[in-house]
Order: sequence, then C-alpha cells, then structure tokens
Amino acid sequence: MANVFKLKTKAGIDTALATVYTVPASKTAVVIGLTLTNIKGASVTASVQVSSNTVDVETNEDVYVVKDIPLPSGSSVEVMAGNKIVLQTTDLIKVSGSVTDAVDAVLSIMESDV
Repeated sequence: MANVFKLKTKAGIDTALATVYTVPASKTAVVIGLTLTNIKGASVTASVQVSSNTVDVETNEDVYVVKDIPLPSGSSVEVMAGNKIVLQTTDLIKVSGSVTDAVDAVLSIMESDV
C-alpha cells in the first residue's frame, strides 16, 4: 500500500460551500494541512466542512471543522495547526467564504490505497 502526498488548491471561493477535495474510490486520505487566505480587500470569514458520504451510518454526517473563522484583509490561517483528519472513500472537504471570491484554499493530503 503506497502513500502518495498531494496538494489540492481552490481559488476564489465564495459563499457556497465549494468542494476542494473528494477522496477517490478505493482510497483513504489524511488531511495534513489546510491554509485559508483572504484575497479580498476587507475582512471576511471562512468555514470548512467535512462531508461524509460513506455508507457507514456512524460517520455519515456533515460537520464543520471551523465555522465563520475571521480572516482580516490579506491574512491567512492554518486550520489544521498540527492536527490530522482521516477521510474515507468519497468523503469531501468543503470551504466557503462570507463574500464572493473571498478565499483561497491550499490543502495538503496523504492518500493510501484501501
């Protein structure tokens, strides 16, 4: 079972939850970093959600990792701050901002075969 490190990015995220990453079939993933950056001239907020799309009813919930975290103009925040999140096949990481085209997201993951 090979581990593969990957980088996923999403630019100009707005008020709708945008999918930054979906775990492919026959894979699991570990989120090792997630940086959100304010690309607007004014202060905004951002939210990150894990959307579990598995058949396992114990983990089939959509939950926020952060909700409405403040991002002053030109700033960024490392959401994971040394923590890890394990994702199963078809789970998603979604990000939203408080205004249109407000947030860029940089996601570092490690994928493994199931």
